[in-house]
Amino acid sequence: MSMLTEMAAQGKVRDIYDAGDDHLVMVTSDRISAFDVVLPQPIPDKGRVLTALSLFWFDRTKDLVANHLVTADVAEMPDPFRDHAGELAGRTMLVRRAEMFPVECVARGYLSGSGWKEYLAGGTVCGIPLPEGLAESAELPEPIFTPATKAQTGHDENISFERAAEILGDEGLTGRLRDLTLELYASARDYARERGIVLADTKFEFGLVDGEITLCDEVLTPDSSRFWPADEYAPGGPQPSFDKQYVRDWLDSSGWDHEPPPPDLPEVVVEQTAARYREAYERLTGEPFAEYLKRWE
Repeated sequence: MSMLTEMAAQGKVRDIYDAGDDHLVMVTSDRISAFDVVLPQPIPDKGRVLTALSLFWFDRTKDLVANHLVTADVAEMPDPFRDHAGELAGRTMLVRRAEMFPVECVARGYLSGSGWKEYLAGGTVCGIPLPEGLAESAELPEPIFTPATKAQTGHDENISFERAAEILGDEGLTGRLRDLTLELYASARDYARERGIVLADTKFEFGLVDGEITLCDEVLTPDSSRFWPADEYAPGGPQPSFDKQYVRDWLDSSGWDHEPPPPDLPEVVVEQTAARYREAYERLTGEPFAEYLKRWE
């Protein structure tokens, strides 16, 4: 694709192409990263699962906030993309170009990941004091807004609301993003709970389109969220999950030091990771993933 049209940006997972002054084409690959390193083996259909879930959530949240989606039908995209419809179908979105805010908007309803580490060190998460004696993976008394900087390389950095307001230059805007983030999280958490999934935390990205706050990028996927099976949830330690934690755990057990180059993933790890992504889609949507694929044949 990069030979046919200009690539605007490439992330660990997504390739973004210019599609005119006001639009971009986002192609979600099957690449998987861990500890900020892209791993050698792709995860089959991972890009389509991420796209499928984003489409599902964009539709479910459209009454709460505008989003940047125009279409996922490659036949309605510019010529260079239509010519590669077989390769791109089901993993590609034409979106409106947004002026992105340089802060990631994170909602946490449970104490896990970097939040757990900060809590152990000082009893806070992003400077927000929490009750004493909480266990790892415990549900918080109420969800909290824990923004982060967008790191070009390395890890994103958790920051306070006040620091986010400094970066954005507008406390009122920061408050609006906080409120939207928590509203979206609460709605998705309640829905996921009905489907047998605990939504522990999630990350949203917002921008401006024609002056309106707009939800962008991916939404409530296993790459941007922690999804735990509700029937196995037991606070007091790490939880089984539908995201790439399985890959991280295998990498840690392999003795890898998190510096490039990473080791090859065994076939069983690739297969089981792919199965976890597909199961997340099926549990949340109630639709077999094969049915999603059929829509793009």
